Amino acid sequence: MPELSHRRRMLVLAICCMSLLIVSIDNTVLNVALPSMQKELNATLAGMQWTIDAYTLVLASLLMLAGSTADRIGRRKVFKAGLVVFTVGSLLCSIAPNLESLVAFRMVQAVGGSMLNPVAMSIITNTFTEPRERARAIGVWGGVVGISMAAGPLIGGLLVDSVGWRSIFWVNLPVGLAALLLTWRYIPESRAPKARRPDPVGQLLIIALLGSLTYAIIEAPSAGWTSPVILSFAAIAAAALIGLLLYEPRRTEPLIDLRFFRSAPFSGATVIAICAFAALGGFLFLNTLYLQDVRGLSALHAGLYMLPMAAMTLFCAPLSGRLVGTYGPRIPLLVAGIAMAASGLLFAAFGAETSTPLLFTGYVLFGLGFGMVNAPITNTAVSGMPRTQAGVASAVASTSRQFGQTLGVAVIGAVLASGVSRSSYAESFNGASRPAWWIITGCGVAVLFVGLLTSGRWARASARRTAERLEAPEAFPKLSTPFEQGRPR
Repeated sequence: MPELSHRRRMLVLAICCMSLLIVSIDNTVLNVALPSMQKELNATLAGMQWTIDAYTLVLASLLMLAGSTADRIGRRKVFKAGLVVFTVGSLLCSIAPNLESLVAFRMVQAVGGSMLNPVAMSIITNTFTEPRERARAIGVWGGVVGISMAAGPLIGGLLVDSVGWRSIFWVNLPVGLAALLLTWRYIPESRAPKARRPDPVGQLLIIALLGSLTYAIIEAPSAGWTSPVILSFAAIAAAALIGLLLYEPRRTEPLIDLRFFRSAPFSGATVIAICAFAALGGFLFLNTLYLQDVRGLSALHAGLYMLPMAAMTLFCAPLSGRLVGTYGPRIPLLVAGIAMAASGLLFAAFGAETSTPLLFTGYVLFGLGFGMVNAPITNTAVSGMPRTQAGVASAVASTSRQFGQTLGVAVIGAVLASGVSRSSYAESFNGASRPAWWIITGCGVAVLFVGLLTSGRWARASARRTAERLEAPEAFPKLSTPFEQGRPR
């Protein structure tokens, strides 16, 4: 990629953030619309889970393929294709006649979305090459998630209450078309000097692993945890995982280079991404159903209730990027883990949903934690992989996020479905959701301890040892901030 002026780099960042905005806002808008969709489409709780997880599942399955393909044939080309497919998928979702069609069209959306986020992050990584500037750009990128969390519930609530839930997909159309025109005009083409070859077997194994595991978790409450169907899908997931562990190390250019996981910071970023986004998926799913189905709020009022969480995410995401650029990932990760765990604990142990002040306190804490966690995940993951493979690097982080969110909705939904009573839904909801809140608390605790473990001297030493074992030493470039080098400022 040619050297760009500061103004042009900022424009590239803005265009890439537009793609993240439509992908992120799609999830937050959809969450607010779930009760309305459930009533119109006569869907079960599992059906509502599938409207979310069909999207995140396809995203998680195809992100690494999209990243490596973009490195090989051109990032700008794949990015434009993703914008077209995502926009068309949004249009199809708005005219879906039934739940099955909606789930299928959500999968079309996800195919397009898989070509957007990792490729956009790859473009950003190759545009902002100076470590501190890159960390700050990633902080801005993370701030867009906060914008989507703030705008999504409000826009979704307003549209659902005034026009209907189908209109929530119309928001993507003008933004997608504008991003497409700006990409065609301003983003230069780039590709890796030596991109990886396709790995169809590895790709199929990932699809089998994620798809079968998600299906088993979502459908288990209705089919039975020991039913032959659920056990069969669980066995497929286990076999796919074993296949990945055995097959990928034998390839010269695997879809997932397992050697990178010998680096504690990189492995920690992956685990933290899964835990943090599992907590997010479960948090949004629980609160959307609670505010509208139990408290009886309208979609717009439910969106307004969740505004404190979104506002904190919006404020903390760019702050986290600056902290990572100056001091390294440790401080943001510790703050994130403590805040997310405290938020979950308020609901799990103190019944925060029954008290409006405690409810808002829980929302503020969760927004603080989630806002802090995004930048260190991305920065650590991208820094721990070769810059020439930036598409694959960012796709690993994005896959972890999407798989975490998929897992969170599946597990939290399954726990809720196992405890809630159809005859007294509102009365049984709080008791049924208590185990789910403990799971979210556990995710926050995991972020705290994994962040603490994988951001110290031992972790940095493991990254250096891993670099020495790799054929390409540049795979793990030297960390550049005083904090990361272990020297005081």
